[in-house]
Formats: sequence, C-alpha cells, structure tokens
Amino acid sequence: MAQDLSRFHSPVTDLFAQPTSAAEREALQLSPEQQEQFDREGLLPGIRLLDERQLEVLRAELAELVQAGHDGEELWYEYHSNESGDPNAVLFHALGAWRIKPGLHDILWNPALLEPAAQLLRGPVRFWHDQLFCKPAHDGGVVAWHQDYSYWTRTKPMAHLTCWIGLDDATTENGCVHYIPGSHRWPLLPTTNLAKGMDAILDVLTPEQRAEFKPVPCELKAGEAVFHHPLMLHGSYENRSPRPRRAVVINLFRDGTLSDSDEPLLTGVDAIPRGEKMSGRFFPLLSQT
Repeated sequence: MAQDLSRFHSPVTDLFAQPTSAAEREALQLSPEQQEQFDREGLLPGIRLLDERQLEVLRAELAELVQAGHDGEELWYEYHSNESGDPNAVLFHALGAWRIKPGLHDILWNPALLEPAAQLLRGPVRFWHDQLFCKPAHDGGVVAWHQDYSYWTRTKPMAHLTCWIGLDDATTENGCVHYIPGSHRWPLLPTTNLAKGMDAILDVLTPEQRAEFKPVPCELKAGEAVFHHPLMLHGSYENRSPRPRRAVVINLFRDGTLSDSDEPLLTGVDAIPRGEKMSGRFFPLLSQT
C-alpha cells in the first residue's frame, strides 16, 4: 500500500529547489504589468513553472497513475479513467495525485508557482485540491465551458486561484484551454456536464453574455502555466492531433477562507464545520506571504 503523502507538508524530494535569497524570490515574482493583466482579463498565461527534468518526472508519474490497479489508488478523491463515458472521446480526470506520487506532491511547493500565486491572491496561499487532465491522441474529449467556483461554493469567500500547467505543448489542435477574457466579472453561472459537450453553457447565458462569448485559445509550451480567476469561463475542445495533451491543475485559495458546508469537502476527507477556517492535513499552508 502506498504511503499517504498528505501527511507531509513540505517537499519530500529535491525536485523543486527553494529560493535561498531575496533576489531569487524576486526573480520569480510577477511584474506590476502582469498583475494588471490578470485583474483586467481574468487570466495570465505563459508563466514558466517546470524545467525538462521536472517535466520528465511528472510525465512518468502520470503514466503510472493512468494504469488500472496502480499502487495508491485508494487515496484518490475522484478518479475517472474516462469521464465522458464515450470511448471515442476519452477524458482522464482525477483528483488527489498529491497524496500518491512524490513529484506531484512536491509541485505544491514549487516556488515558481507560489510566488505568483501569493501576489494574485494578495496573501498567504493554501492548497485546495489538484487535478490531472489527460486527452489521448486523436480521440481526446472535451472539458465543457465552466467557472471553477461554481464547483467550489462549499467554501467562502471567493478567494481562489487556478493554475493550469501543461505537461505537453498545448495547442488549438490538441485541445488547449480556451477562455472568455473578462468573463471573471460575470456572476456565478449554473454548472453543466463537464465532459459531454461544449454548447450547454449557451443556454444559461444572457444576451449580453452571449455577445461577449468570444473564445480565445491559450496555447502553451510544455512546462508553462496559465493562472485564472475562479469565475473565469473556460473550457477545452477535442484533441484531434497525433499527440497527447496532459496537464496538472493546482487549485489554491487565500489563507483565511472558510468552510461553507458541514459535509466533507472532498471524498474521504474529514468535514470542517461550516464557518470554520480551512486548514489541517488536507489543506496545507503553502506560502506565508
């Protein structure tokens, strides 16, 4: 049985070197112009988070995790070998890899992630949960249009941040994420089925929102990331290319966020009573600043 790495609230490998000086930390921080771009558009793409060695480790770990019967499978919060249910539109989607594999655990303490996240959240950073998304070559399915916070209303206030990290080059051809810039200023929308079609969102948009519904692809090189706001409307189309499209998603929130449910916030996790601060073993503090 695999060791549950959620018991460790610091790196367990040397995969992500930590800054040793103020200058090294500052080199990882966003410029005022980048912060303004995020506030204006609701997303910030093209942030380099992983080098080639880190990519190789994470790809190898992912390759093991997509195999049935892998060690540690009892530790997942969710695991969908194909969330679409259509063998011709495969979407692998799983939550909880940080508990199983050391590289996917340690990426939470990647300073290239945490320095920008603390700036965008304007405070100390806590971990919410991770996700793995994989679209195989030729028949990779969609991730339907959605706002992340529509799935997270069991926490409050809305002080969250998503970081989508490509393990492959993400292109329009292989199903990169598309965004509606500025949609982070829209109110909360109803959820639709995440893996079964892209058009359902149109039924819940107002005429004004439909007029602004102009998808923009976010192409990234392997190892690059895009940060986006919890109300940002986004989704991704099919992978029609001969290459896979694999990604790690790290979801974060500002320290001080509260539970808004008396039920467990994730499968297998002890409940945090409504109104109490999100903390403890499964929601570690990642950054003090």
